[in-house]
Amino acid sequence: MQASLRRLTPVPLCAVQPCRSRAALWSSALRFLSPSIRTLFSETGVWENDYRPETRRKVEEWWHSRIMEQWRKDALNAYSVKKKFYVLSMFPYPSGRLHMGHVRVYTISDTIAHFQRMRGHQVLNPMGWDAFGLPAENAAIERGLDPEEWTKSNIESMREQLDSLGLCFNWDREITTCLPDYYKWTQYLFIKLFEAGLAYQKEAVVNWDPVDQTVLADEQVDESGRSWRSGALVEQKLLTQWFIKTTNYAKPLLDALADLPEWYGVKAMQANWIGECTGCYFDFKLKVNGKETGETLSAYCSAPEMVYGAAYLAILPSHRLLHGSSSVRSLLQQAFQPGRDCLTEVTALNRFTGQEVPVVISHKEAFDDYLDAVIGLPDVSEEDLSVARALYLNWTTVLKTHKDGTQTLINSQKFSDFTREQALQSITQKAREQGVGGHLTSSKLRDWLISRQRYWGTPIPVVHCDSCGAVAVPEEELPVTLPKTPPLTGKGASPLGAVHDWVNCKCPRCKGPARRETDTMDTFVDSAWYYFRYTDPHNRDRPFEPQLADHWLPVDIYIGGKEHAVMHLYYARFLCHFCRDQGLVTHREPFSKLLVQGLIKGQTFKLAGSGQYLKKEEIEFTGNGPVTLSGGRVEVTFEKMSKSKHNGLDPQEVVQQYGLDTVRLYILYAAPPEQDILWNVKNDTLPGVLRWQTRLWQLVTKLRGARQLGEVPNGSLLKKKELEEVKKIWGNKNYAVQEVTAYFTKDFLFNAALSRLMGLTNTLSSATVRVLQHSVEFEEALAALVIMTAPMAPHLASELWAGLCTVTNPQSPLLLRGGDVLQQPWPNVDPEYLKAPEFVELSVLINNKRCGTVTIPLQVSKDPARVQQLVMESPIGQKYLSERDIKKAILSTRTPLINFLVNE
Repeated sequence: MQASLRRLTPVPLCAVQPCRSRAALWSSALRFLSPSIRTLFSETGVWENDYRPETRRKVEEWWHSRIMEQWRKDALNAYSVKKKFYVLSMFPYPSGRLHMGHVRVYTISDTIAHFQRMRGHQVLNPMGWDAFGLPAENAAIERGLDPEEWTKSNIESMREQLDSLGLCFNWDREITTCLPDYYKWTQYLFIKLFEAGLAYQKEAVVNWDPVDQTVLADEQVDESGRSWRSGALVEQKLLTQWFIKTTNYAKPLLDALADLPEWYGVKAMQANWIGECTGCYFDFKLKVNGKETGETLSAYCSAPEMVYGAAYLAILPSHRLLHGSSSVRSLLQQAFQPGRDCLTEVTALNRFTGQEVPVVISHKEAFDDYLDAVIGLPDVSEEDLSVARALYLNWTTVLKTHKDGTQTLINSQKFSDFTREQALQSITQKAREQGVGGHLTSSKLRDWLISRQRYWGTPIPVVHCDSCGAVAVPEEELPVTLPKTPPLTGKGASPLGAVHDWVNCKCPRCKGPARRETDTMDTFVDSAWYYFRYTDPHNRDRPFEPQLADHWLPVDIYIGGKEHAVMHLYYARFLCHFCRDQGLVTHREPFSKLLVQGLIKGQTFKLAGSGQYLKKEEIEFTGNGPVTLSGGRVEVTFEKMSKSKHNGLDPQEVVQQYGLDTVRLYILYAAPPEQDILWNVKNDTLPGVLRWQTRLWQLVTKLRGARQLGEVPNGSLLKKKELEEVKKIWGNKNYAVQEVTAYFTKDFLFNAALSRLMGLTNTLSSATVRVLQHSVEFEEALAALVIMTAPMAPHLASELWAGLCTVTNPQSPLLLRGGDVLQQPWPNVDPEYLKAPEFVELSVLINNKRCGTVTIPLQVSKDPARVQQLVMESPIGQKYLSERDIKKAILSTRTPLINFLVNE
């Protein structure tokens, strides 16, 4: 009988108002037949008065697929005339399981995407997979699997998990970096770098991870000299490696930071990583007995304008020239004497100045920062002068100081008589034009080492020919795909080298025998351009259509962990600058705003003294604190979640226990995005968001009930006190719209936005029945509250909106226009409110406990002394603070709140 009733019950549309008596009849019938069954309004037409866990479950089950399907339809039907908004969350590595950090970053991006869609934007919120790399290869070795199969299986699993969380991504734009249709274009961009002279191969002393058996870039070695991934102590090896000359872009990348908004300290980290770009490299040709050896060397010049005054070229004892297979190695080794500056028989011809200088082996173990070859300038450095004199070297003085203190150049060919500033600009520009150096960079920055001696990565599209040297694979032959049967029985250098039928090939230039490059690219190359591919993911003819990239880029808001502040963001910025120079795009910076997210930390239990991590079942929780089952003392901290610390959370289990919207609200309310969240369901955050959801439900229930009392709404029936109440509701609604919109667009303080919505909820909850019956202001304020809740709690808001739109005798046009809540336009502040004096509703806390609110003028809301005075003069201040000893009053700079710390 119950099933028959449900089949017969029509599903109401938002703008349709069902007959009150019929709704009441259905409600009575269902309650009579099965009083324990909870009903869902959108499904049955019967409004459940209480928001119970079972109601929440039904709400989320009903709306989950509908919200995602509506997002998909809106994305397909989006008009290009709309203003674009590109929200991008850093794509994950497909490990197979989501963690709470994933849930946090994607909840934030999903919330922003819904908000911007409601503001009328054409929104792009894509998702993909950073799918190459060592974890997949190591897992394949351990399990005897193909890394491709393992990776694809993980992707399917994680895609299902993301869908189960109700996250609305543009899945039609999904990309996977390990698929040939993606890495073909990674190889294409590498060839462009190679043709531009920015990708090169050289023998170098490199960082070797003995555990993962591969080379690491300097950025992947921590301060203690350990690998960022394996934790192994890094060794130094001499290997021939591929580099990308990022140093050529150091100065533009540094200067462009000034045009970007503040990035939560990331700009400063980038600037510090790049360093002060006051010097540059110059290219030299090495000579022995007046004959060129065929080897080139780049050396750093700290004062490029003084380059004509060079006395020598100095290298460190650790330089590759002393340890490689170079033809000058024996001469250098014969001259080398530890602890001394050693003059050698090798000379170096500066390709810019045409001057020849001796090569000196320095007595130092290290130069400034990461340099291993420098130009000695006696006119600039007392230390260089001392070395030149000790070795009896000749050099040309190139600096003249005038009586007025100004300095100009002499003996510098056509740059003589230039000031140092003029010469710096002219010399470096000329060197760049000639392709022999001159790119301003710092002494601490090194080129990007991209070679990896592993199988599971993008093959470097180069073949090596005895006759032609290193030759790029022609574009029409891309992609160079990985062989399907890799030797993954164990770790070892360059596993691709063992696949002979893949390695042996013909030279594209002379058609003679050649060998493919067996190193693969660092996965950071794959992620350096993925934001471009999202704009045109199915293009088979080029990496992306420039017009589409220019339409969507720069990314309006980029969301991810701060651990990527240096490496990934630096590489991505570099590649965007390069693509602009190649004419592929018209802008140089890929990201406008950056939103870094903190960690979600779990509660950890450690055995006092030893630091051993314990499981919860190994602990007894007593009134005096946790102890081990044997009585040992336990230390309780919050740390980054991991299996080894037994403090991780399975997102799906958390969602199952508390619900999708509750988890979303908890994540958004617990802390601002850039701060860490200490996951603790026993604190006030989780109960707070649970109570708030219930109160929102009660508001809709209350309005529906008030409108069923029989009176036709008539605002003229309201008395003076009720009109004052209506005015307060109107003002609080507009204030909430103004504040929440600002929080969503400027600082992304979702916790503050939720606090403001909770404040509006308080105001509406205290409204009298006659105000609910007769005022359009209450209706519109509740409508605005539900709409503003929708991006953060879309399932609950969708059901609230359905219930709100079918209220008896609606007064506001907002409830008659149809559509689900996420299809509604974001509310605007009423023009009359903007004309009126602005006030702020300030939350008052005493010893961190909320005791009420005080309305104060906006213009004094940032003045701590004035705010404290107004609170003390208010009824709340008179009641709670007049006879208390106030130690301190803390006025929040982020949200309207003042906290009085008093002696108990």
